[in-house]
Amino acid sequence: MNTILAISGIVIKELYRRKDFYVLFVLTAVITLLMGSVSFFNDAKIARYLKEIVLLLIWVAALVIAITTTARQIPAERENRTIFPLLAKPVTRGQVITGKFLGCWLACGMALVMFYVFFGVVNASREHSWPVLNYFQGFMLQWLMLAMVVALVLLGSVVFTAPSSNTTITFVLVVGMLLLGGHLNQVALQQSEPLRTLIYTIYFLIPHLEWYDVRDLIVYDHKLIPWVDCALATIYAGVYTGLLLFGAWAVFRRKAINV
Repeated sequence: MNTILAISGIVIKELYRRKDFYVLFVLTAVITLLMGSVSFFNDAKIARYLKEIVLLLIWVAALVIAITTTARQIPAERENRTIFPLLAKPVTRGQVITGKFLGCWLACGMALVMFYVFFGVVNASREHSWPVLNYFQGFMLQWLMLAMVVALVLLGSVVFTAPSSNTTITFVLVVGMLLLGGHLNQVALQQSEPLRTLIYTIYFLIPHLEWYDVRDLIVYDHKLIPWVDCALATIYAGVYTGLLLFGAWAVFRRKAINV
């Protein structure tokens, strides 16, 4: 466990040394501060609309950080040839995969906390309310979704040679699952066999990332999601994350690191 934590700590330090996070945070901060100007309009719909924009930007920024940070982990180790002394410690390939995942996921969580706290402070200064539990549920479910994304990118990093191809393909897959994943069953009903069965199979096999998009909970001040449902969502994300990490380990352990 100490080895895994050491690897994850290096990943976290790497994220905060790079400019990616700071650029995205500044962009989010600028747009969030624009939300503070809604008092000039005295229109609740405008305030709600700007909250939607800011939360969408937080989602986009979190996905960019998660995918780009994770995609370069294994390829960078191989390119810099630091993977050889790392595995000679001895460190198993399973520990490398687990440590890289934990580091990327924790780094995403820390960045996400900063985004939500800043958004909450600005929003509270204007609406004079801070629904902490709504923010917590929104943060928690988004972070669980990022766990599946990080695991998917790690799997891609041991399958694809270049980080750029892994990043592009993962972005396409994640956006596709977020936008279309929940509608595949309806699409299947309109198709004939064997296409219907194929689409249904894809619908039940893919992780449904769109279930974790609960921005309306914050934007419209909805009632809290039942905690039992949150627990089930945690188990669901844990199962898919575990399967994806197992796949990444299975491919990585058979792959020559000098290729």
